[in-house]
Amino acid sequence: MAGRGYTIFDTAIGRCGIAWGEGGVAGVQLPELREIETRKRLFQLHPDAREMRPPEEVDVAIEGIAATLRDGNGDLGGVALDMSGISAFDQRVYQTVRAIPLGETRTYDEVASALRTSGAVYSVAQALGRNPFMIIVPCHRVLEAGHYADRISPNGGSVSKRRLLSIEGAQPTTSKTLFDVLLPVARPRPQA
Repeated sequence: MAGRGYTIFDTAIGRCGIAWGEGGVAGVQLPELREIETRKRLFQLHPDAREMRPPEEVDVAIEGIAATLRDGNGDLGGVALDMSGISAFDQRVYQTVRAIPLGETRTYDEVASALRTSGAVYSVAQALGRNPFMIIVPCHRVLEAGHYADRISPNGGSVSKRRLLSIEGAQPTTSKTLFDVLLPVARPRPQA
C-alpha cells in the first residue's frame, strides 16, 4: 500500500467509507444520514488521506464489510489494521473484541475480565467508543450489563448496535425503557 488513501463504497445499509495507510486499514466509517456527512467525517479523521482506488488488501476488506452488512457472513479475520497512534490498552481491547464469534455478544465486564483487568470496565467502554475500525473490530457485539444495546462509536454513523446485531443473527438484546433510564436518578418517595 502506497500512501494514505480513502474511498466510499456501497453496502446494504448505505455508503460507507474506508481509509488506509502503509500498515493496513486505518479506519472505517459507517453511513451517516447523507453521503456528504460520511465523507466529511472520514476527512476529519483522516485529513492526510486522499480519495483513490483501494489496493487489493483494502478491496478484500471492503468485500468482507459489504458481506457482513448484507447478511452477516463476511470474513474480516485476515484484514490488517494500521494501529499506529493507538494505545497498547486499546489495541488489546480491539484484539479481544475481534475474537468474539459472529452471532455472539459479550458485556464490557466480560471483555475486561478476558483482558485480566476486571476493574477496567469503563476503560474498555472508552476504548470501544474510540474504535476507528467499525465492523472489522465488531464493537457492536459488546453490550452494557443486562445486555442493553447502548450507543455505538461515532464511526458508526447513524447505524445502531441493534441493527448490526440483527443483520448478524445475534440473540435479541434488551432495550432500556424510560423507566430503566429514570429510576436510578429519581428521588425516593417519602414514606408515609
